[in-house]
Amino acid sequence: MNGVARRVIGGRIALNRAGVAAHTGAAYSTVNHWHRHRARFGFPEGFRSDGRQWFWLDDIETFHEAHQAAKRADLTKVDRRGHPDDLIGSGAAARALGYGSYRNLPDTLLDRPDRVEHLPDGRKRRLWYRRTIWTVADARTGRQSTGRTPGTTGARQPHPYADDPRLQTATELLNEAAAAGRDRHGLGAELALKLGIPQRTAQRLLSEACRVTGLR
Repeated sequence: MNGVARRVIGGRIALNRAGVAAHTGAAYSTVNHWHRHRARFGFPEGFRSDGRQWFWLDDIETFHEAHQAAKRADLTKVDRRGHPDDLIGSGAAARALGYGSYRNLPDTLLDRPDRVEHLPDGRKRRLWYRRTIWTVADARTGRQSTGRTPGTTGARQPHPYADDPRLQTATELLNEAAAAGRDRHGLGAELALKLGIPQRTAQRLLSEACRVTGLR
C-alpha cells in the first residue's frame, strides 16, 4: 500500500492499488476484492512494471462508472408522494427512501436535519423536508433532483453537503496529504477524529471535497 500511487507510463496515467482506492474512494480491501473477483466485477486485469502491479486510469474510470451504474440499478425505489415542503420524521423518511427501518438512514441525513424538536423527555426528534429526502435519494442514485414533485420544473437542489463548513476542513486535509505525497488512505479516520463525526460521514465529505476541488 506504500509508495507512489500513480505514474505516467508511455504517456498514459497508471494507478497502483492504493491509487485505485484513492481515485474511486473505495477501501483498499475493496480494491483487492474487485481484483480477486475481476471476472465477476469486470475489473481490469492490470499489468506489471518495475515489479509492481498497475492499472490504466481510463480503464479504472470505465470500470468504476459501470460498477456505480450497476449499484444504482439495485437501489430501492424512492417514494415521491407528498408535498416537497412537508416536514417528516425519521420513520417516514426511511419509508420514502425505501428502507425498512429508520436505523438505515444515511449519515448525510442524520447529521443535518432541517429541524430538531426537543421532546418533553429530553430526547430530540429530527425532521426533514421531503425535498431534502428526495435530494439525498437522487444523489444516491445519480439522478438530478429538482426537489419538487414530478411534472414540475425549477432550479435543482444542491448536493446535500453544499455549503457545509466541514468541507473546508476536508479540503485542507486533502491538500496537506497531497503536499506530503500521501493518498486518501486513512484520511477518513483522521477527519472523523478531527471533526468528531462518524467515519462514513467523513468519507462522504472527503469525496465531495475531491469532486469540488478536483483533488484526488
